[in-house]
Amino acid sequence: MEPNSIVILSLHSPKEKLWGSLVSMNASGVTVRGIDLNSFDDFIRQVKDPEGERVGLPTLFFPMQRVERIALDEPHGSIPSLSERFEQRVGRSLRDYLALFV
Repeated sequence: MEPNSIVILSLHSPKEKLWGSLVSMNASGVTVRGIDLNSFDDFIRQVKDPEGERVGLPTLFFPMQRVERIALDEPHGSIPSLSERFEQRVGRSLRDYLALFV
């Protein structure tokens, strides 16, 4: 997986799943710009709110001992990936959206 890949990060102790853009990955841990997967729909609502302020994704670091799995956010058959769902609902890709905050 390369930097800027859209990933789903599964963590343990406590169990969490995050969705976002991979910033870096090395022996010490994983850095992502992302959100808890349970907040995905709320995040999209905030992004689409015409009267709200722009909402970015926080940059988070997780030590490797918490990382259970990292999966690319890919479609499965007819089920779209989360990044495809984001693009369909927001009208731009997650990478393009995050570029607004650089």
